Amino acid sequence: MDKIMEALPFLIPLVIAELALLGYTLYHILTHKNYRRGNRTFWLAVAIIGMEFIGPILYFLLGKED
Repeated sequence: MDKIMEALPFLIPLVIAELALLGYTLYHILTHKNYRRGNRTFWLAVAIIGMEFIGPILYFLLGKED
C-alpha cells in the first residue's frame, strides 16, 4: 500500500492525460464521417479496447482524415 501511495503523484497526471486523450479521440471519431482506414465502428473499438494510449494514438496516426 505504501508503494501505491508513493507512486500516486506520478499516476494521477498519467490517468488524467489518458482520459483526456481518450475523450478527445472519441469526440473526433463521433463527429467525423471520413477515415483513412476502417470505419467508425472499427475506430471506436480500437480506441476503447486499446485505451492505454495505444488506441487513441493509432487512430490519430492511421485513421484520422482531415
